[in-house]
Amino acid sequence: MAGPLEQFQIETVYKLPGFTVGGHYVDMSITNSVLAMFIAVGAALLFFALTTARAAIIPGRGQVMAEGIFKLIDDMADSIIGHDGRQFFPFILTLFLFILSCNLLGLFGIFTATSQIAVTVTLAAITIVLVIGVGLLRHGLGFFKMFLPSGVPLYLAPLIIIIEVVSFLVRPVTLTLRLFGNMVGGHIVLYVFATFVIGLSALGIGGMLGAILPMLTIVALTTLEFLVAYLQAFVFAVLACVYLSDVVNIGHH
Repeated sequence: MAGPLEQFQIETVYKLPGFTVGGHYVDMSITNSVLAMFIAVGAALLFFALTTARAAIIPGRGQVMAEGIFKLIDDMADSIIGHDGRQFFPFILTLFLFILSCNLLGLFGIFTATSQIAVTVTLAAITIVLVIGVGLLRHGLGFFKMFLPSGVPLYLAPLIIIIEVVSFLVRPVTLTLRLFGNMVGGHIVLYVFATFVIGLSALGIGGMLGAILPMLTIVALTTLEFLVAYLQAFVFAVLACVYLSDVVNIGHH
């Protein structure tokens, strides 16, 4: 029987020619992770295409869901970032939908792209690069004021600056590991209980009766995983808004 970590193994689905950059070979082949991300993007686009193509004054269920997602992200950006929040609405919405789609697809037997640290670190890097870029473009060298909150006594300034810089540098790490850890951990737990069910079922009638408890546990955990899939996308989007707010509203710190 395959081990619990084999479900996260990267496999080539379609081989494509690569190229070499600086002595390093770049493989352009489509893997199960890349394919899962394509499907996630396609599923999100298809959902909104179907629900908004025939928008009605009295919305149906799909339109209510689509409008609810738009309102959720719009309110989030506006409440956290402020009056400039709508400028970042497309990025936050895209980030939320991509992560949510990848998380949910993993619960339907498709490879979970967000269980790969290369994917989560890329999402975190894009977010932090955007934060730094917005800070520098809007405030220039004033961007570095965020590392020294106003009102701090001069003798504490060096310590506070070190703490703030380390805290800022840790942000992409926490973004990466939180999403990665939750996706991997949840799928491993489901796998373990599934092996209990299979193993007990092979022992006959008594084993099948004993498999009822782990089966019920799987049902409960699967329900929980759907909630976690949404919460992790939501938390990632919220933190992206918080980090953007820090650089957009430096003057208010």
